[in-house]
Amino acid sequence: MPRYCLLGRVDPSRLEEYREAHRAVWPELLEALRDAGWRNYSLFLRDDGLLIGYAEADDLAVAQEKVARTEVNARWQAAMSELFQSGGAPDEAWEIVPEVFNLEDQLLAVRRQGTQPSAESL
Repeated sequence: MPRYCLLGRVDPSRLEEYREAHRAVWPELLEALRDAGWRNYSLFLRDDGLLIGYAEADDLAVAQEKVARTEVNARWQAAMSELFQSGGAPDEAWEIVPEVFNLEDQLLAVRRQGTQPSAESL
C-alpha cells in the first residue's frame, strides 16, 4: 500500500488549540477518513508549527476526494483553518513529500534476492 508524507504549517501561537482538538477527533470524522480509504494516519507537530502527516492509502487523491465530500469534513476543515498559517482548508494545502527509503521494503527486496547488502554496494 502506498505511503504518504504530508507537510503543513500550524500557527505557532495556536499549537495548544491544535493539540487539544486532536486529542479527541470527532468519531464521525474518524469513520469518514477510514471509509474514504485513509489507513495508518498519524500527525506529528513540532513546536515551531511544522506539521508532518503520515498516511497510507491505495490512492491518496481518491481518499482525499472521498472525505472532502463529507459534511463532517467540511465542518472540521472550517474549524481547523483558523489554526493554520495557510489560507483555505488545511486538507487542501498539504505538501506531499516523496518517499526515498523504507526499511521493510528494502529488507523484503534483500530476502527475495537471497543476498545481504554490503557496505561496498552503498
